[in-house]
Amino acid sequence: MITTVKLKPLHWHPHIAPVELADATPEQLEAMKVTPSAKKVSEYVRTLVHDPESYVARTVLFNAIMYVEGGLDRPARELGALGASLVNGCTYCAVTHARRHAELTKSDDVVTALYLNKPEELGPRDAAIYAFARRLSVTPSEATPEDIASLRAVGMDNAEIIDLIHAISIFGWANRLMHVLGHADSEK
Repeated sequence: MITTVKLKPLHWHPHIAPVELADATPEQLEAMKVTPSAKKVSEYVRTLVHDPESYVARTVLFNAIMYVEGGLDRPARELGALGASLVNGCTYCAVTHARRHAELTKSDDVVTALYLNKPEELGPRDAAIYAFARRLSVTPSEATPEDIASLRAVGMDNAEIIDLIHAISIFGWANRLMHVLGHADSEK
């Protein structure tokens, strides 16, 4: 019998009370318009928007890295975010980006391999992306020309490699924000 990992969404609990939409300043309401999700404005967003100027700068950068057209495909960006989040111990981001990767690829195979600690079951491209995400997240200064060569060996070009570096790196930052500003647990 094949085991498939199906991850349930987690709920993030802020340590700082989020801005209530009814009490938000005009600047905070305007800042929240750059939120990538059209579904709802999360507690995380409402926590970060206490400082609307930095929230906008962070979110515009995040959107440009994760949602831009062209360059590295979305599943690979999500895999980079997942690899970084696993190394950084951010369960909320890891689950979120694992679920997004599975949704985009219409397969749980990569997520299952990673959550069962079997990266050897990944295809060559996914394995190279995941290994690079781990390397860059553990100690960025130890990345080598050989790490870049491993990405080139699976067909990645300069633009895709830069996109991957951005996706991994922004999650070094995003994971740390999540850790300091709150904690995650299973949704009830």
